[in-house]
Amino acid sequence: MTGKILGFISLISTTLFAWAAAAQEGTQMPTPSFPKEWQLNLQTPVSPMAHMMYDFHTELLWMCTLISLFVLALLLICIFRYNEKANPVPSKTAHNTTIEVIWTVLPIVILVIIAIPSYRLLYFIDRTNDAEMTMKVIGNQWFWSYEYPDQEISFDSIAKPEAEIDTAKGEHRLLEVDRHVVLPVDTNIRLLFTANDVIHAWTIPAFGVKLDAMPGRINETWVRVEKEGRYYGQCSELCGVDHSFMPIVVDIVSKEKFKEWADKSKQSAQIPATTQLASAQ
Repeated sequence: MTGKILGFISLISTTLFAWAAAAQEGTQMPTPSFPKEWQLNLQTPVSPMAHMMYDFHTELLWMCTLISLFVLALLLICIFRYNEKANPVPSKTAHNTTIEVIWTVLPIVILVIIAIPSYRLLYFIDRTNDAEMTMKVIGNQWFWSYEYPDQEISFDSIAKPEAEIDTAKGEHRLLEVDRHVVLPVDTNIRLLFTANDVIHAWTIPAFGVKLDAMPGRINETWVRVEKEGRYYGQCSELCGVDHSFMPIVVDIVSKEKFKEWADKSKQSAQIPATTQLASAQ
């Protein structure tokens, strides 16, 4: 009976490992990065912190799988080997010092193994001392405002109405905005977060960035994106009736293109509003 149980456990473990490997392989997708139908795993990481999060997630997946299989094996052995029919004379064992030491020490060891990479990751994503530029993100009900202090640029980014979404251009419902964030590739960027009303959360899964924007407080993190492309995110803190209509679109471009964009944005901001309106007409 024990052999059959172990064979059953082996079959389950092989299936789960194959699923985990397939899920991991399935995340190797090119940018643009946004949720896919039937997606099994995290989005493709494109920053150092996202790579660390992905690796940590994979380690925990294997660890949880092994622990679950071990507990399942013990449970099945107890069910089939120590039931009343198979073991009519009940054991009178009151305690087992060895087992009690094991089930106390082993969880502590597992938690320490989890804590070491967890704290390393937390300290790594906290902030950077070598920031090459700064971007400030301000949450509003229900849109985002952005400020580039170094470039003296600021603008609001508002979700596009569904009627204006052009699927022929590759636009996606609930993920498009009228003005995209533009950032340079391979640049240490300090990110500052606050809000004007309630708590929001600025989240880009591919960057490994998810931080609350809180009124009256400045939260800080950083990012260094390794690959050019278009990346999508959304507000991840319930902030009111239009919480689901606060998408984020970030275009990662070369440093040269970012400088061109910054110069063009500054020139546009210096033109009086009446002149811009007349030229538009």
